[in-house]
Amino acid sequence: MGLPYSLRHAGVSLWLESGVFPAEVARRAGHSIAVLFRFYAKAIHRSQQRSNEQIERALEAAEEE
Repeated sequence: MGLPYSLRHAGVSLWLESGVFPAEVARRAGHSIAVLFRFYAKAIHRSQQRSNEQIERALEAAEEE
């Protein structure tokens, strides 16, 4: 794996883990959604975990009101 590919992979992973929508990441990276999900599954999974935690916090806050 060459340096340019490693940097590209790191950049795409950072976008996903930062919460950028996968469709937007795919567009910017020049990938299809299918390619994005196949090659960046770990980053997407971590992002999904964070989203689940955000949803859980929001539901807990709504119950407190």
